[in-house]
Amino acid sequence: MPIEFRVGDLFADSQLPSLAHGCNCRGSMGRGIAVEFRRRWPAMYDAYRKECKEGRFRPGDVFVWAAADQTIFNLATQPLPRPSARLEYVEASLRKAVRIAEERRIPLIGMPRIGAGYGGLEWPDVKSIIESIAVETPVVLAVYERPGSS
Repeated sequence: MPIEFRVGDLFADSQLPSLAHGCNCRGSMGRGIAVEFRRRWPAMYDAYRKECKEGRFRPGDVFVWAAADQTIFNLATQPLPRPSARLEYVEASLRKAVRIAEERRIPLIGMPRIGAGYGGLEWPDVKSIIESIAVETPVVLAVYERPGSS
Protein backbone atom coordinates (compact mmCIF):
# COMPACT_ATOMS: atom_id res chain seq x y z
CA MET A 1 0.00 0.00 0.00
CA PRO A 2 1.22 3.52 -0.56
CA ILE A 3 1.68 5.99 2.24
CA GLU A 4 -1.29 8.18 2.98
CA PHE A 5 -0.37 11.75 3.81
CA ARG A 6 -2.92 13.41 6.04
CA VAL A 7 -2.88 16.96 7.27
CA GLY A 8 -4.06 17.47 10.82
CA ASP A 9 -3.79 16.23 14.36
CA LEU A 10 -2.79 12.59 14.73
CA PHE A 11 -4.71 12.36 18.00
CA ALA A 12 -7.92 13.87 16.58
CA ASP A 13 -8.61 10.85 14.35
CA SER A 14 -10.61 8.53 16.60
CA GLN A 15 -10.77 5.90 13.82
CA LEU A 16 -7.07 5.01 13.95
CA PRO A 17 -6.54 1.45 15.24
CA SER A 18 -2.88 2.12 15.96
CA LEU A 19 -0.34 4.89 16.37
CA ALA A 20 3.45 4.95 16.07
CA HIS A 21 6.06 7.47 17.10
CA GLY A 22 9.81 7.64 17.46
CA CYS A 23 11.34 7.26 20.91
CA ASN A 24 14.75 7.38 22.51
CA CYS A 25 16.15 4.44 24.44
CA ARG A 26 16.77 6.31 27.69
CA GLY A 27 13.18 6.44 28.92
CA SER A 28 12.47 10.10 28.23
CA MET A 29 9.34 11.39 26.52
CA GLY A 30 9.99 15.02 27.27
CA ARG A 31 9.79 16.78 23.90
CA GLY A 32 7.72 16.90 20.77
CA ILE A 33 4.80 14.60 20.17
CA ALA A 34 6.16 12.10 22.71
CA VAL A 35 4.93 14.41 25.48
CA GLU A 36 1.36 13.87 24.30
CA PHE A 37 1.83 10.09 24.15
CA ARG A 38 3.13 10.22 27.73
CA ARG A 39 0.18 12.35 28.86
CA ARG A 40 -2.46 10.17 27.18
CA TRP A 41 -1.02 6.82 28.27
CA PRO A 42 0.83 7.25 31.56
CA ALA A 43 0.91 3.49 32.26
CA MET A 44 2.53 2.97 28.85
CA TYR A 45 5.09 5.62 29.68
CA ASP A 46 5.93 3.88 32.97
CA ALA A 47 6.32 0.52 31.20
CA TYR A 48 8.46 2.12 28.48
CA ARG A 49 10.74 3.69 31.09
CA LYS A 50 11.15 0.31 32.76
CA GLU A 51 12.04 -1.32 29.42
CA CYS A 52 14.66 1.37 28.87
CA LYS A 53 16.12 1.26 32.38
CA GLU A 54 16.43 -2.54 32.19
CA GLY A 55 18.17 -2.35 28.79
CA ARG A 56 15.43 -4.12 26.82
CA PHE A 57 14.59 -1.21 24.50
CA ARG A 58 17.44 -0.66 22.07
CA PRO A 59 17.78 1.21 18.78
CA GLY A 60 15.75 -0.51 16.09
CA ASP A 61 13.34 -2.13 18.57
CA VAL A 62 9.63 -1.56 19.00
CA PHE A 63 7.77 -1.49 22.32
CA VAL A 64 4.11 -2.32 21.73
CA TRP A 65 1.42 -1.09 24.11
CA ALA A 66 -2.17 -2.30 23.88
CA ALA A 67 -4.35 0.59 25.01
CA ALA A 68 -8.09 0.19 25.48
CA ASP A 69 -8.92 1.26 21.93
CA GLN A 70 -5.60 1.50 20.10
CA THR A 71 -2.26 -0.21 19.75
CA ILE A 72 0.73 2.06 20.31
CA PHE A 73 4.02 1.31 18.57
CA ASN A 74 6.91 3.02 20.36
CA LEU A 75 9.71 2.93 17.80
CA ALA A 76 13.29 3.01 19.08
CA THR A 77 14.59 5.48 16.52
CA GLN A 78 17.26 7.18 18.62
CA PRO A 79 19.55 6.07 21.45
CA LEU A 80 19.54 9.37 23.34
CA PRO A 81 17.00 12.11 24.09
CA ARG A 82 18.56 14.53 21.64
CA PRO A 83 18.90 14.56 17.84
CA SER A 84 20.41 11.09 17.54
CA ALA A 85 17.98 9.20 15.29
CA ARG A 86 19.48 7.12 12.53
CA LEU A 87 17.82 5.95 9.36
CA GLU A 88 18.68 2.31 10.04
CA TYR A 89 16.90 2.53 13.41
CA VAL A 90 13.81 4.06 11.82
CA GLU A 91 13.75 1.34 9.20
CA ALA A 92 14.31 -1.56 11.60
CA SER A 93 11.75 -0.42 14.17
CA LEU A 94 9.08 0.44 11.59
CA ARG A 95 9.55 -2.90 9.82
CA LYS A 96 9.04 -4.67 13.16
CA ALA A 97 5.92 -2.61 13.88
CA VAL A 98 4.48 -3.41 10.45
CA ARG A 99 5.17 -7.12 10.93
CA ILE A 100 3.36 -7.04 14.28
CA ALA A 101 0.46 -5.09 12.73
CA GLU A 102 0.18 -7.74 10.01
CA GLU A 103 0.16 -10.54 12.60
CA ARG A 104 -2.51 -8.77 14.66
CA ARG A 105 -4.50 -7.80 11.57
CA ILE A 106 -4.18 -4.09 12.29
CA PRO A 107 -4.98 -2.43 8.95
CA LEU A 108 -3.52 1.04 9.52
CA ILE A 109 -0.79 2.78 11.51
CA GLY A 110 -0.99 6.54 12.02
CA MET A 111 2.26 8.37 12.72
CA PRO A 112 3.94 11.75 12.64
CA ARG A 113 7.08 12.34 10.57
CA ILE A 114 9.06 9.89 12.70
CA GLY A 115 12.69 10.78 13.27
CA ALA A 116 12.40 14.08 11.40
CA GLY A 117 11.49 16.29 14.34
CA TYR A 118 13.54 16.10 17.50
CA GLY A 119 15.23 13.00 16.10
CA GLY A 120 17.21 15.26 13.76
CA LEU A 121 16.79 13.38 10.45
CA GLU A 122 15.89 14.96 7.13
CA TRP A 123 12.27 14.26 6.18
CA PRO A 124 12.96 13.27 2.52
CA ASP A 125 15.32 10.52 3.76
CA VAL A 126 12.79 9.21 6.30
CA LYS A 127 9.97 9.46 3.77
CA SER A 128 11.95 7.29 1.36
CA ILE A 129 12.29 4.57 4.01
CA ILE A 130 8.59 4.68 4.86
CA GLU A 131 7.71 4.46 1.16
CA SER A 132 9.95 1.41 0.69
CA ILE A 133 8.26 -0.34 3.62
CA ALA A 134 4.75 0.69 2.52
CA VAL A 135 5.00 -1.07 -0.85
CA GLU A 136 5.75 -4.37 0.89
CA THR A 137 2.72 -4.54 3.20
CA PRO A 138 -1.06 -4.34 3.18
CA VAL A 139 -0.87 -2.18 6.32
CA VAL A 140 -1.60 1.45 5.45
CA LEU A 141 1.01 3.86 6.80
CA ALA A 142 -0.72 7.20 7.40
CA VAL A 143 1.70 10.05 8.00
CA TYR A 144 0.09 13.01 9.73
CA GLU A 145 1.54 16.37 8.84
CA ARG A 146 0.83 19.70 10.41
CA PRO A 147 -0.76 22.33 8.18
CA GLY A 148 1.93 24.19 6.26
CA SER A 149 4.60 21.47 6.48
CA SER A 150 6.24 20.37 3.27
